[in-house]
Amino acid sequence: MGDVHKKGMNADLIENDLENCCRGEDLCQQCRGNACLIGFAKQCVSDYKKAPKKEVDGGTDGIPTTDFRVFNEIELETAIAHILKECKDCKEDHTEDCIINVIRSCYEVGLLGDTHPYEGSSLQYLMYLKDNFPDKAAYIAEIYTSLPSASEL
Repeated sequence: MGDVHKKGMNADLIENDLENCCRGEDLCQQCRGNACLIGFAKQCVSDYKKAPKKEVDGGTDGIPTTDFRVFNEIELETAIAHILKECKDCKEDHTEDCIINVIRSCYEVGLLGDTHPYEGSSLQYLMYLKDNFPDKAAYIAEIYTSLPSASEL
């Protein structure tokens, strides 16, 4: 459960995406830390960088799903595409508290208003988005397909 991701995670890329999504203290007046979707995800990445574990203790239960602030949609869509590329497509070995799933869920709440089913497959998720959120899915899929896979790096 608490094992290290087999292929790791590009924490720097995710951290950069989180910074791009963060509204900052200028707009929020004060950082809300873990009470913010982006702040919670930032803490997950910070913890991961200190001790790279596959799962976040209490991950999905800790997501502040009542954070209703408006975030930049393009930044969230880009971040979702990036985090989907980080997904290991573990399918039946998928866990809800996987760090990648927790961060994806944070972005998803910010973009779509709630968490949605994820079964450990980026392509299945993209098809789900296409069926349920076609306006968002097109851009996410475009970014996702333009990114190199881990084996191409």
